[in-house]
Amino acid sequence: MGRMLRIWVVLLLACAGLHAQPAPFDILIRGARVVDGSGSPWYYADVGIRGDTIAEIGDLGSARSAVTIEGRGMVVAPGFIDIHSHGRRGITQVPTAENYLREGVTTIVEGPDGSSPLPIADFLGGIRKTPISINFATFVGQGSIRTAVVGLVNRKATPEELAKMKEIAAQAMRDGAFGLSTGLFYVPGNFTPTEEVIELAKVVGKMGGIHISHMREEASHVLDSVRETIRIGEEGGLPTQITHHKMIGQPSWGQSVESLKLVEAARARGVDVTIDQYPYTASSTGIAALVPQWALEGGQKATSERLAAPEQRARIKSAIVQNLKVDRGAGDPKNVAIVNCSFDRTLAGKNLTQLTAARGKEPTMENAAETVMDLVNKGGCSAVYHAIAEEDVMRIMRSPFTMIASDGDIPVFGVAAPHPRSYGTFARVLGVYVREKNVIPLEDAVRKMSAFPAQRLKIWDRGLLRPGMKADVIVFDPATVADRAEYDKPHQYSVGVHEVIVNGKLVLHQDQVTPERPGRVILGPSAVK
Repeated sequence: MGRMLRIWVVLLLACAGLHAQPAPFDILIRGARVVDGSGSPWYYADVGIRGDTIAEIGDLGSARSAVTIEGRGMVVAPGFIDIHSHGRRGITQVPTAENYLREGVTTIVEGPDGSSPLPIADFLGGIRKTPISINFATFVGQGSIRTAVVGLVNRKATPEELAKMKEIAAQAMRDGAFGLSTGLFYVPGNFTPTEEVIELAKVVGKMGGIHISHMREEASHVLDSVRETIRIGEEGGLPTQITHHKMIGQPSWGQSVESLKLVEAARARGVDVTIDQYPYTASSTGIAALVPQWALEGGQKATSERLAAPEQRARIKSAIVQNLKVDRGAGDPKNVAIVNCSFDRTLAGKNLTQLTAARGKEPTMENAAETVMDLVNKGGCSAVYHAIAEEDVMRIMRSPFTMIASDGDIPVFGVAAPHPRSYGTFARVLGVYVREKNVIPLEDAVRKMSAFPAQRLKIWDRGLLRPGMKADVIVFDPATVADRAEYDKPHQYSVGVHEVIVNGKLVLHQDQVTPERPGRVILGPSAVK
């Protein structure tokens, strides 16, 4: 019996010793400063990843790992979530989304500004067919829904049309959308009464979604548009968000003081309203943004017909001149630069002053307006507009209700002249507004780019560094992280983000993009799985 007892004791001790040894990690990040996404102060710790999950955080001692990343001097943080992206432009051509990887983005959310493919199920099914490096999610666009049912016309929807639009919105939520986006500045969103938007918002809100809006006006009537966005959330019964919040045109500069007061007052009375922004003093959208909205009704053919009618052309020209003076032109045609024209790629990077001079005309406001009408008549172009004040950018960024979003896409490297926000948004916040200008602390910047958007979207398993969360993790150097893209040289990757992990796989390792494609389609709160 004594001998058998000793054998059992040895076996038990061996088993105990075996269980005392932690299972090896797939990836171990050692000794980094942990900025966990919550806004809490950083601390030193190791982060162990097993499978697609964060397994442990703490002093992991002599733990074994297939891959060990030395984190001394580095920051380890949750992967950034871009709540306003146009990533469907390029995701199939550039499935690595390298522009986003190199600034620490691990999830992008599509379908903003009222525009999304329909049906959402087919759209997301197509994304699943492409192995991608980052996660992908989407909103459903109110403008797209209205186009499908009502068309590009300026009238109220009939009760039957509204019922049909509500069903499309509900189906989009069942298909996996995270909420309803509006582009009330664009056709046909600008033809939509607020009450109609509210009815769609009620449907989406009951299904756990949010409303996110490119507002009706970001220049002369920006405060009215803030009030409208708040009203949609308040009466629609759902969280509402002012997207890429800014003050366009010199007469509007400084009005962020009042817009933030409106947000604070709404939140004080129980309206769940928030903001996102990009850290630049220039916006980007189609050149048709300079054209009066009434002239865009009916689409390209109808607009061209109006431009050919002398009386209507004169009215359109007068409105464009006014927009060049006090709106997106900020008083000078050189402030409007072409990003891309499908009918003439050589125009990319040239501003309205240069284009007007190339037509043999003095670059006056009136002649620049003629250039704009010519571009619109040929099918339109995308453009960058230098018309925002840095003081407003910083004031909006400091608000506790503001998160960061790029409003960018996935460029084909070297093609066209995209806004630098597609390459630099998140790195620019860390390099310029945290390190150089001290506008916000590092911990708050990371919160605005990770946990805050995750919370907004009800993505409960990402956005924080916690055991059990999905392993979307980045490692960057806080002393060197920076954007490099410039308006005249936009195709430059950000620097300083050295490691990017998506769903437990290294997609950027030691500054090199890897062959891994672990990105997933993330579904919204009412998705039928």
